[in-house]
Amino acid sequence: MLTAQDDLIGHQLPTTFDQIDNSDPAWMERLWYTGHPSPAADIIFDIGLGYHPNRNVMDAFAGIAVPGRQWNFRVSRQLRPDPLSTRVGALEIVVLEGLRRHRLSLGSNESGIRFELEFHASMNPHEEKSHLRRRDGRVTENMARAQQLGRYTGWLEFDGRRIEVDSANWMGQRDHSWGVRAEMRSDETSPPLTYYPPFFYCWATAQFKDRGLHIFFKERTPDDKIYLSGEEVFLIGNRVSSRNQLVDVKHEAIWHDDPLGQSMKSAVFQLKFADGNERSISIRTMPARYFLKGGLYGGLNGWFHGDAKGKSYSESDVWDLTEDQVRKKVRTLADQIIEVRDGDEVGWGIIEYGVGKGYARYEQVQQHPAI
Repeated sequence: MLTAQDDLIGHQLPTTFDQIDNSDPAWMERLWYTGHPSPAADIIFDIGLGYHPNRNVMDAFAGIAVPGRQWNFRVSRQLRPDPLSTRVGALEIVVLEGLRRHRLSLGSNESGIRFELEFHASMNPHEEKSHLRRRDGRVTENMARAQQLGRYTGWLEFDGRRIEVDSANWMGQRDHSWGVRAEMRSDETSPPLTYYPPFFYCWATAQFKDRGLHIFFKERTPDDKIYLSGEEVFLIGNRVSSRNQLVDVKHEAIWHDDPLGQSMKSAVFQLKFADGNERSISIRTMPARYFLKGGLYGGLNGWFHGDAKGKSYSESDVWDLTEDQVRKKVRTLADQIIEVRDGDEVGWGIIEYGVGKGYARYEQVQQHPAI
């Protein structure tokens, strides 16, 4: 069907913009944002939207977490007859200026979360290396993804509180991915669960005064990378060079004695770049983290990304993260605020991580689920 976007240059197929090049139901496009104050690092928000053209679904989420507590809002709608509007219920994401400014808003809803935020890019974007996987000859993942570091302005409300968000203190990152995405099922109420062989993975960003770091790697065994993508980026308008690409990461992580889940305490990463530069950075995790189950990552109570929930549907909840059963449900996957020291500079960002059972290091946390 024709949409306003079809008046723009950029078609890739001899059809309209709401059509893609295959019928795989796993094809999706996702917008994702997270932000936090620094150096306070005591609150984090996560916002995401998923476009599922072969399932006729658009879904979205927004959430806020402080140490020990998390508020979640989830919403879904039938995609057509409005396939390219990035609004789902009370939540809307608008690209005001590509690679520069995005507006995020959430109006009145049952969760009590509301916000009007604007993301202002500060660094050149990072384009991840391609994600391509096959299993028994079938393509299970073929996806592009990019991130960008920036600052936020605006306000947000939750739990009866209103917080003003200013660019001097609030920073964060955004992510845009599209393509066939590998299935991730970790919702124990709705088997089967995705099987993962032994692994350690880490995804992290850090933002300094005039530069940033992107780090993403996966290992089956220590120092045996099955995926590596990363880059040192600089302020918007600076020349981009392949010499700033990350070519190796070595790690030494220390873990909290957390009886409820995998919780990294600190880490040292030895980074090597394409220009031959090598240096260590030190990472310290902060208490605030948003568990991504709140946004349906891995599924929650039988609801998975892209599932049809009718013409319009929403739900919300509040989690006490000190309760055993809640932590068991939310598992490990989270966006956690970090402080990063690189030489004499201190930066801030987020980290995601997980250690799969059977990986030859970090055995002390493997009794807990990795994803």
